[in-house]
Amino acid sequence: MAGAVDLAAVKARAEAQQRAASAPAPSAAQSVVAVTEASFQAEVLDRSFQVPVLVVFASARSQASQTLLTDLTPVVQEQNGALVLAQVDVDADLRIAQAMQVQAVPTVMAVIGGQLVPGFEGALAAEQLTQFVGAVVAAGREAGLSGAGAAPVEGQDEPEIPAHPEDPRFDAAEQALAAGDYTLAEQRFQAILDAEPANADAQTAIAQVRLLRRVDSAGEVAAEPAADDVAGQLAAADLQFAGGDADSALRRLLDLLARVAGEDKDTVRTRLIDFFELLGPEDPRVPAARREMARALF
Repeated sequence: MAGAVDLAAVKARAEAQQRAASAPAPSAAQSVVAVTEASFQAEVLDRSFQVPVLVVFASARSQASQTLLTDLTPVVQEQNGALVLAQVDVDADLRIAQAMQVQAVPTVMAVIGGQLVPGFEGALAAEQLTQFVGAVVAAGREAGLSGAGAAPVEGQDEPEIPAHPEDPRFDAAEQALAAGDYTLAEQRFQAILDAEPANADAQTAIAQVRLLRRVDSAGEVAAEPAADDVAGQLAAADLQFAGGDADSALRRLLDLLARVAGEDKDTVRTRLIDFFELLGPEDPRVPAARREMARALF
C-alpha cells in the first residue's frame, strides 16, 4: 500500500486521532456507510484512525458503480468490522470528489490513519477485489490501528486472501502480496517458477505483482501523456489495465509500439507480453494483439 498522501492539510490529524480514540470501534453491522460532506470528517477521516476506510466514489447513473458496490459490499462485510466501506454519491456531494481529485466513477481509495492511499478506477474481478481488501486490512494492522483485525464471528472462519491450499508455496507468496511486500512476493513466486518452469499460475502471479508495484510507485500519471512520452504512456497503460480496461491498455501500447524504435520498442514489447500473461492465452484479445505486435516489430 505504497504512495500514501498526507491528508493533514485537509483536516487536523491530531484532533482526528483524539476523536477516534474516544469513539467506539465500528461493529460488523456498521461496516458499510453512506457518507456526505457533513459526515466525511467523522465517518472517514476520524474513523481511519481506528480501522482502514475504503471510500467508493459512485453514481446512481453509472452501471459500473452499481456493479462495483454490489461486488465489493459482501467482501467488506466478511471482514467483520476490520475495515469500513464509505460510499460517496458524487451526484449529491460533488465537492468531496473534487477535493479528492476523482476523475471517473467508480473510483476507490483507502484512508489509513489519516493518509490517503490510491486505489483503482473502474471494476475489478472478484478475486482482485478480495486481494485488494485483504491488502488494505493488512496495511491497517501494520499501521497499528486498534480496531483493525476484528475477531471473526463465532463459528465463522476469518476471511483471508484466496490461496492455493494444496501448495503452501503459493500461500507464503500471497501473504507477502497481501502485506504489500512486492519484492518478497515476486521472489516467492519466482522460486516456484524456477522449480516448475511450466507453472502458469506462478507466471501470471509474477506479472500481477509487477503490475501492482508499477501502479503503486507511478505517482501522478497524466490521463493523456505526450505521444513521444514512452514512460508516461506505459504508466497510463498500467493504470488502464489495473482499472479493468484491458482493451484501452492494449490499444495504447500497440499504437506506441508502432511509433518508437530501438530500446524503446523492446521496452514496449516486454510490457505487452506482461499484459498477455495477465490476460492468459484463452483470452480472445491476445492472439490478435500478438499478431499486431509482430507486424510492428518486423
